[in-house]
Amino acid sequence: MTGTEPGEPAAVTAPARRVRLPGRDTSARVAASVVGGVLWYLSFPPRPVWWLAPVAFALLGLAVYGRRARAGFGYGFLFGLGFLIPLLHWTGLYVGVIAWWPLSAFEALMMAVGVAAIAVVSTLRGAPVWAALLWVGDEALRARVPFGGLPWGKVAFGQPDGIYVSLAALGGTPLVGFAVTLTGFGVAALVIAWTKGRRPVALIGAGLAVVLPVAAAAATWPLVGTDPNAGTAVVAAVQGNVPRLGLDFNAQRRAVLDNHVRETEQLAAQVAAGRARQPDLVIWPENSSDIDPYVNADAYDEISAAAAAIKAPISVGAVVSSQAPGPKNTAILWEPGTGPVDQYVKRQLQPFGETMPWRSFFAHFSPDVAKAGNFVAGTKPVVFGMGPAKVGLDTCYEVAFDSVVRDSVAGSTLLAVPTNNATFGLSEMSYQQLAMDSERAVEHGRAVVVAATSGVSAIIQPDGTITQQTGLFTAATLVATVPLRSTTTLADRLGGWPEWVLVAAGLLALAFGITTRARRRDTAN
Repeated sequence: MTGTEPGEPAAVTAPARRVRLPGRDTSARVAASVVGGVLWYLSFPPRPVWWLAPVAFALLGLAVYGRRARAGFGYGFLFGLGFLIPLLHWTGLYVGVIAWWPLSAFEALMMAVGVAAIAVVSTLRGAPVWAALLWVGDEALRARVPFGGLPWGKVAFGQPDGIYVSLAALGGTPLVGFAVTLTGFGVAALVIAWTKGRRPVALIGAGLAVVLPVAAAAATWPLVGTDPNAGTAVVAAVQGNVPRLGLDFNAQRRAVLDNHVRETEQLAAQVAAGRARQPDLVIWPENSSDIDPYVNADAYDEISAAAAAIKAPISVGAVVSSQAPGPKNTAILWEPGTGPVDQYVKRQLQPFGETMPWRSFFAHFSPDVAKAGNFVAGTKPVVFGMGPAKVGLDTCYEVAFDSVVRDSVAGSTLLAVPTNNATFGLSEMSYQQLAMDSERAVEHGRAVVVAATSGVSAIIQPDGTITQQTGLFTAATLVATVPLRSTTTLADRLGGWPEWVLVAAGLLALAFGITTRARRRDTAN
């Protein structure tokens, strides 16, 4: 990661220093890759040490500097394993390593492809910039393939408490990822330039790669306004809790529904007694009614009673199995005295959970494949009119996908994220998802209401600040006045363009790097 080529002539002005680079030999490079991956994981919430991410990428930059693509692939795979195995531990909490290890290994292989490309450009002038661009490209690929992609673990999702998050309002998650990795690769370039006694211009170039993204992030903070330019609303996020931990959390489906009805009616009693504010709208979590209220009169009556008691519209997370062509993960807008008036069907379904790709093939490896659903995806975003608010919805897993959230925000003044993390127990999964919610608040300049069946529910301000949150596996209700905002951020207006521009620039740098290496080989021969 430096601005000059290895093997440059003896005209270098400063003598080479006898300092051992962490990436000088294979064992050191392996150690730097693994440690870097682990440090990157440790930078993610619930730990508030976001600054470890640039350190992690500095170690990766040192590991792959001057290596061929094949070696870069290997170091990238180790880096990915060091990051993904602990990050995705929750995927195997109740089904074992059959989900956790293969998923981690596959995603690490995809990450390794990007690092192989980074190795190719590692000795070009401006290498930190090209490396950061290629990292954004690799994240774009992993967010789309296979089976719809897995954006979980994007660099930006570890930065909600850091200085870089303000850049999300300018260019979304790709710009945040570019800035963080540019800082890290710049540090690597600075170390290499110093230890090799490079010209001052090389030191200055590497230093700029470190300083500029930090300065840009600081200059734009706080970029997102929090003024209620579309008014305010009193929201209630209801967390009813579930009967038990584990995959059978909804075995007692009526109990889950009863819990949310009970919490809502208790809030209504507190409002009547003057101990709580009257909410303008209520958000229930995903799977708060796994009993289809369209065909089950008892569920319909219970929800209607809760809406009548609280005197406010409720967004009810329900599994609807009575509508063709198949079961749907649905948010239903339930008006007091009227009943269901609108619905949103989850568009980005979770593979190996709500759907099962290659079901017959994977059934050979685990009987747990039978537990995966056969849900039908929705086709369009829906904005609920709830009191004074226009509420865009993203259900659980959807909040990880840039384009899905961007579509949901259009026309909204408030964003709601109903979610169900009960199958992931007491793991870090809920906090990782909460970090995404905070990043989305900044990216789109919207307050975000998170309602979870079992935690963590939260109220998030448009600047990403979490003002209220619940614990895991507790029954609770959050009530807060939130700003309603109709303005759009630059990231909203640019849409997917920042990512595509960054990816295209990275691919051009890769092509140049491949051509340059080919010329060197021809010259050497």
